[in-house]
Amino acid sequence: MTKTARIHTTPMICALIAVLGAMILLSQSGEGFAQDTQGDAQENAPIQDKENYDPAQAICGIDNRGCVLKNLRATAKQIEKDEWRDQTLRELAKSYAADGYLDVAISIINDIKTPDTQAMTIRGIGMEIAKLSLPDTQRDAAFVKLRAAAEKIGHPPSYAIALTYIAMGQAFAGDDAGAWKTAGEMENEALRHKAYGETAEIQAEKGNDSAAMHSIGLIKDEAYRNKAYGTISKILADRGLLDQSYKAALAIKNPYLKSQSLQYMLDKQKQMRAQDAEKTGKIGETAP
Repeated sequence: MTKTARIHTTPMICALIAVLGAMILLSQSGEGFAQDTQGDAQENAPIQDKENYDPAQAICGIDNRGCVLKNLRATAKQIEKDEWRDQTLRELAKSYAADGYLDVAISIINDIKTPDTQAMTIRGIGMEIAKLSLPDTQRDAAFVKLRAAAEKIGHPPSYAIALTYIAMGQAFAGDDAGAWKTAGEMENEALRHKAYGETAEIQAEKGNDSAAMHSIGLIKDEAYRNKAYGTISKILADRGLLDQSYKAALAIKNPYLKSQSLQYMLDKQKQMRAQDAEKTGKIGETAP
């Protein structure tokens, strides 16, 4: 090869080497970019598409209440402070019950540590059962399961309160016989009288006045019975049923409590007359 040919060939070889080097760099860069892209995609992918996917941590649509409730239960169990965890589980149980998942709701009671919160959870579930307007057989079966859960409460005062709440729930659901049976099975006499009084209050608020009076009649202690008559008299007066309110007030044996109930009824009567007079334009003619 001549000296001139070698001179012309050298730049060509150098250029070829430069091109090959650039291709290698691009290839390596492309591989790195692909790896970075895959990493970003894996990091930002929906949790369902990730490796080692845990269904309990699935991202749910807000309309998928069952999935959200399940995730909330798993999250609640991670709360370290007993009081906060128990309160969270109590509200969760009520949400499950409201959606008709009664067995799941009742099972959550076992996750709650403090007896008083267990009793409050039973109250919440019982009220939600009443709101579901279930057929009698399903309603009764649900309260049987709720009672079984209450039987596991080892703290006697909390257990008694739980039974009171069950009786209240049964009364709210219209199961008066069931409410009386539950209250009647309470061993503590004072709490049993209180349960009858609470049952009567709910019955009166629901307009079941005869059942309310029957509940009060089951109270054997005069002090508790007087208090119950006073409470029912007030409820009846607030509903505008002054005749029934008057009869309940007259049944009170304690003079002071009777006077308080009669005064409340008279004040309510005056208020009602004033409202009627305002409607008819006869203001000033409210007093007899």
